[in-house]
Amino acid sequence: MPKDYYEVLGVPKGATKENIKKAYHQLARKFHPDNKETGDEGRFKEISEAYYTLSDDKRRAEYDAYGSVFSGAQGGGGSRGGFPFGSGPFGGAGFDLGDIFEDFFGGVAGGRGFRGTTPRGRDISIDIDVSFAEGVYGTERRVLLAKTTKCTACGGTGGEPGTGTKTCTTCNGQGRFHETRSTVLGSITSVRECEDCKGEGKVPDETCHECRGMGVLRRQEEITIRIPAGIEDGSVIRETGMGEAVLKGTSGDLYIRVHVARHPYFRRDGADLAMNLNIKLTDALLGATYPVHLLDGSLLKVKIPPGVGLNEKLRIKGKGVPMDGGRKGDLFVKLNVNLPSNLSERTKELIEKLRQEGI
Repeated sequence: MPKDYYEVLGVPKGATKENIKKAYHQLARKFHPDNKETGDEGRFKEISEAYYTLSDDKRRAEYDAYGSVFSGAQGGGGSRGGFPFGSGPFGGAGFDLGDIFEDFFGGVAGGRGFRGTTPRGRDISIDIDVSFAEGVYGTERRVLLAKTTKCTACGGTGGEPGTGTKTCTTCNGQGRFHETRSTVLGSITSVRECEDCKGEGKVPDETCHECRGMGVLRRQEEITIRIPAGIEDGSVIRETGMGEAVLKGTSGDLYIRVHVARHPYFRRDGADLAMNLNIKLTDALLGATYPVHLLDGSLLKVKIPPGVGLNEKLRIKGKGVPMDGGRKGDLFVKLNVNLPSNLSERTKELIEKLRQEGI
């Protein structure tokens, strides 16, 4: 039975060329013979044959029409096409194995050039608890972290201070190794970085007495973390380069998740603060002044105007959360009027008089 090339690549018949190429790359990486875990030469040839046919508009049109690909030299003879493995599909237009080679050989295949990667240390994440007021106005925290840091004795070079360097004998100063492998595609040359000199071609004359040539060591380090004003509960602060260090590479990052505690009566609404204020019925009718202690420790006198309604809100400008540019949000005070439940006879008489006056 003729092979269904669409089924081989796992794509529908109407798939775009981009989807066909993407499916091929995924399968080729998986079944390439140099993949020690899932390599399968037979399956790889089948996948490559399918891609060779479907990646070209003319060959795909012939395949869709007749279920086969016909050779131009044969005219309309009808013999099923195909290709000698290692010739046709790998010389065709639009066929790029670079992505696959990079997965297998770490960056170099067929003269694409050496592309080393800079080592990077691990990221660190911690949690910090702050009070509601600290979340509003900002604060600083000093934290003691146990992490891998750059050696202060050698400055991260791994060499004893005051000594020089010498040519790496492992790679003879090249910093990398060229390796040639015979595969179903022919001879492929790859480049691997020297692990002893990390691609530099030189190593210290003497290793550092403190870190023993590692350039990094594990120790406790006290750092200062600035919590910005107005930070929201659950926000994450990123401190670049304050994670773990690595020899001849860049340090990872430090991620701080900030947990802001709740307040007994203040609430946040973006840059604004909100609170409830319980007042007496007589103060709602006649007006009054109530003291409110703000988050910064100052005392605010809230003036209740005469005749306020139930659940009315007062807006006090500039008493909210600090914002960029030195501005602040506002404070919203919701007035809860306490209605008396147990009235004395004297109180009832007075209220009855108010009723008679139409109040």
